[in-house]
Amino acid sequence: MPLYMDVHPGLGDATPDDVAAAHRHDLEVQDQFGVRFLSYWFADDPTGKTFCLAEAPDPESLSACHKVAHGLMPHEIIEVGAPTLAQFMGFTDKDENDRVMVEGEPDTALRAIMFTDIEGSTAVSTAHGDRVAVDLVKHHDRVVRAALEDYGGRIVKHTGDGMFASFNSVVRAAQSAITIQRETAEEDADGPNLAVKIGLTVGEPVQDSEDLFGAAVNLAARICAHAEGGQTLASGTVRDLAIGKGIDFRSMGVIGLKGFPDPVPVFEIVAGSS
Repeated sequence: MPLYMDVHPGLGDATPDDVAAAHRHDLEVQDQFGVRFLSYWFADDPTGKTFCLAEAPDPESLSACHKVAHGLMPHEIIEVGAPTLAQFMGFTDKDENDRVMVEGEPDTALRAIMFTDIEGSTAVSTAHGDRVAVDLVKHHDRVVRAALEDYGGRIVKHTGDGMFASFNSVVRAAQSAITIQRETAEEDADGPNLAVKIGLTVGEPVQDSEDLFGAAVNLAARICAHAEGGQTLASGTVRDLAIGKGIDFRSMGVIGLKGFPDPVPVFEIVAGSS
């Protein structure tokens, strides 16, 4: 059966107990609609946004089940692939109400998103040959994988000469980026130096988009493309969420990015911070 994630925005003053009760009502009637609810995420803040994960024959059955159970209808329903969802969200634990937990704390579904890319990989291939370029990519992969493992990052997929990864923690994502840049800057390689560009931002799995991961992923990729080799650039949201956490940011002003109608504030994560 297909796997779906639906989003219920603006639940306002709903409490975790309210959402847990609504989930129990879903479970009570799910068999009538051929639906199986698996888990949910709830942002216990003024947004009151909830994401539900369920197997269902189709979106209509999922909506009908919600309507009969409690009347809280989803804003949108997105069919998702289980492996990609697990890589992006990284959830493993649930409480007694099926709410997703991370390290013993309720998970709000907010994720830090990282893109990496190797500067000048095409030029390396042209000047030094394909084998050297392939070795450079493998070197990049080793450094990035090690940093992700150290800070709890997950590889969502490879992007040719880079990686797309996600983190439950904004601070850990920034620390991982600092480690990547530090490791590559300290190298004394005989061949071409590995210069990594990194872009960081923050988002939820569904963000007013038919794409599972929403505009935040596109933003991270665009910011990464704007960076120079050895530089990590982050969105203003990353900087705001990392205030007071020992990460130093330098304002790079606002930049225009393809696909985004308004200029975006961008900050450089200063090497040597944290």
